[in-house]
Amino acid sequence: MKIKEFKVERWMDLYEHKCSYNLAETCVESLTVDQLLTLAGKQDSILDELRGLKLTYGAIDGSDRLREAISTLYARQSLENLLVTHGAIGGNALVFETLVEPGDTVISVLPTYQQHYSIPESYGADVRILKLREENGFLPDLAELRSLINDKTRLIAINNPNNPTGSLMDEKFLAEIGEIARSCGAYVLCDEVYRGTDQEGSGYTASIADLYERGISTGSMSKTYSLAGLRLGWIAGPKELIRAVAIHRDYNTISVGMIDDHFASIALENRAAILARNHDIVRTNLAIVDAWIAKEPAISYIKPKSGTTAMLKYELPMPSLEFCTELVEQTGVILTPGSAFEMEGYVRLGYANNRTVLETGLSMISAFLARQLR
Repeated sequence: MKIKEFKVERWMDLYEHKCSYNLAETCVESLTVDQLLTLAGKQDSILDELRGLKLTYGAIDGSDRLREAISTLYARQSLENLLVTHGAIGGNALVFETLVEPGDTVISVLPTYQQHYSIPESYGADVRILKLREENGFLPDLAELRSLINDKTRLIAINNPNNPTGSLMDEKFLAEIGEIARSCGAYVLCDEVYRGTDQEGSGYTASIADLYERGISTGSMSKTYSLAGLRLGWIAGPKELIRAVAIHRDYNTISVGMIDDHFASIALENRAAILARNHDIVRTNLAIVDAWIAKEPAISYIKPKSGTTAMLKYELPMPSLEFCTELVEQTGVILTPGSAFEMEGYVRLGYANNRTVLETGLSMISAFLARQLR
């Protein structure tokens, strides 16, 4: 099996541990273990909880405690609809491995996380791209989606909230996608790792798993819950799909770590405290970005409605990879080139990191732009 280089991961690997100001980060500022335990009120009890754990493989599907906590994120998902995975990246890969055969049609939005088009392409699927356009607020054109459907359509892959644009499909919009998928019996895989970071209200929009009988949601502890180091995610979907995925999962993961499972359970059981912290970060920091863009003549954007990232359009005569390489090497500020998302002329900004890092990084980008515009 041949597969294309994962552009965003290769870029991050080059610079994210060498930069001074990480504005390519996509997680809401990561929690320390101490911060998590403080938010959960478990500083004095955690060692007693862990000492008694016998470090076996643990619950293969994920502990009942964890899956019960995950189920509360959904309106209609029970423990039998849930499978714990090695991050959402593992969940997405397992769904494609389970469902996609050579010759199947898979429709994927673009831009999105590269898994959603490169993996099915590597399996010999006919991958059809549904381009997200700025004039539509980076939302899918539903008429165009209908035109891409054929009698071999097996799966429609979407991403809500969208990485990298921060666009957000509401419940009505998602239900319409479900209706389109129903017309040909296709599954809908919705990568929902940023669900919970909306700029308004509770932070949560509806999940495709609750709206469509063949809807599949993947989520993780990484973005919204600031715990990427746990490497823990999940799949929520139809019971028969979960059973089929579990067969494939036995061959590559077996289970996630018991300590990861335990800490994820603690976090989700105390998610109100985590979300209060993280909503303050994403909403305050996006307001800072919005004010900065208003003063930058070479930068424009469609303001995100959710997520932790924004696509910035720049007016400079240089490709995005050159832009980002010169920026990080001259200033220590890392952004992600739009070319990693097949979006030349844009760069991705991650705005949910530490506020001081964000403000300092933006000021250094301003100085860099000023030099380019002379």
